[in-house]
Amino acid sequence: MTVDARAAARRPIHWAVGGALVVATALVPSAESAAAEQKSEVALRYTCPFPSGPEEVDVLVSAVLPTSARTGEEIRPAQVAVEVTLPPAALARFAGLDAATLSAVARLTVRNSVGDKSADASWQDLAAPPTDLPTPGEGEGDSQDPGALTLTATGDVPTVTFGSPGRATLAPDALDLALTSLTEAGEPTTPPGLDVACTPAPGQEPELAAITIRGDQDPTTTPAPRPGESDPAPGPTPTRPDEGLPPTAREKIDALTEKRREALEDDPGSCPIEIPPEWVMTTAETYAAGYANAAKLDGAAALGPAFMKVVLNKRYINDSCASTVDVSSEVNFDYEGKRQLPPTKATFLSYGFMPTTATMTLEQVGPPAAIHTHTVTNTPTYPEETTVTAQLVMRLSDVEVNGVPLDVGPDCRTERPFEQVLKGYGQSYPPAGYLVAYGGTLTGYAHIPPFEGCGATEDLDPIFTSAISSPGKKADNYTKMTQAPLCVATNPEGPDCPPRKPKPER
Repeated sequence: MTVDARAAARRPIHWAVGGALVVATALVPSAESAAAEQKSEVALRYTCPFPSGPEEVDVLVSAVLPTSARTGEEIRPAQVAVEVTLPPAALARFAGLDAATLSAVARLTVRNSVGDKSADASWQDLAAPPTDLPTPGEGEGDSQDPGALTLTATGDVPTVTFGSPGRATLAPDALDLALTSLTEAGEPTTPPGLDVACTPAPGQEPELAAITIRGDQDPTTTPAPRPGESDPAPGPTPTRPDEGLPPTAREKIDALTEKRREALEDDPGSCPIEIPPEWVMTTAETYAAGYANAAKLDGAAALGPAFMKVVLNKRYINDSCASTVDVSSEVNFDYEGKRQLPPTKATFLSYGFMPTTATMTLEQVGPPAAIHTHTVTNTPTYPEETTVTAQLVMRLSDVEVNGVPLDVGPDCRTERPFEQVLKGYGQSYPPAGYLVAYGGTLTGYAHIPPFEGCGATEDLDPIFTSAISSPGKKADNYTKMTQAPLCVATNPEGPDCPPRKPKPER
């Protein structure tokens, strides 16, 4: 059968409601705002754990923001900069690596609030270019602390929309730094970098900016009711929109669709359209909780509630010819500033008769966990399949066998990362099953590799490998996780903000 690519391209673009983020109401900048702008900045002090120990770091956050906006209007911070001044003690590690320059990628958590509602946005991928490390005994130039180094990270950040009038604020919170050091020849040092999770020092006023949010009706232009008349009835309570995109985004996408249609007239073929991520990408937060079976131990360990930082719609491909939409997103677990799930304690019957208690920690390694959603759009229900793939390392500690402590040492873990794949199925009309935006249940299996580093005075690797690890490559350890709905940074007043902790299903 031959597909008429030109005709297919004329079909209206379809949006997978779950994957396209139904609850996001502001994803692209608006051209309607003409409000005055303000250059806002706030100087803060953070505590960062460097190899030398906890160090105090001065941070200056700045951005250009409007002084006011209307409810529902997209606000995109401009000229964002995070200026981090590292003290000499924090730089000592790099001096020992023959490093000549230091660069950074910063991720700043910013709390968007109005009234008693708030949601955290992730200002991530803010990049600071390579900067010469100061020579011992010399200052960096702009820094008031001789021997210190200032890195200035800049980049684009997500929009935010406020649905209620009032005083809205943006306040910096946690700061993560990925530092990369290079030699004089431009080669990576060994090790090449350092990841640091910083927390604001207590007792500070972290407000970056305040924005006056006006209602749909301007009280200065709305006539007062005539004598005997009552005040106008309030408007309907905002609800989740039928689609996840504002009109400005739809107009851009329609224009892109038409451009593709014209191109296909000269070069017929497939008609997937990839939407630029700056049109649709945003950040969100949620929790997930569940259980993981240990097949050999005939038991299950509770997982979570695990806090998750999500970046939605990093890649969005609509194929009108195939009637499919494929969305790629990513997620990082976060527990006390570390990429891991909360430690969990569980008791099993080892080898069927010996009660064993241990604390299990699942650490996330490598790139962020990938979320891939595939939606079929030529049926009324929009069926959807989601696959979440994470690389994890399992660590064991505080082990007791039949009530007697067993010293496994500080580094008892799987010898290599293992892949945890979870799948969820749902539909968008009406919403049912698992959808990325609304949450639900994900299930899957994992293969647990052999263990290494177990035992302070004797080699206990064979015991844990025999008791826990999967034979060969068989993935026989079942996991079931329940995800709560997303709290989206662009909509801090949404019904799912702040994020809730779900009740896990067995």
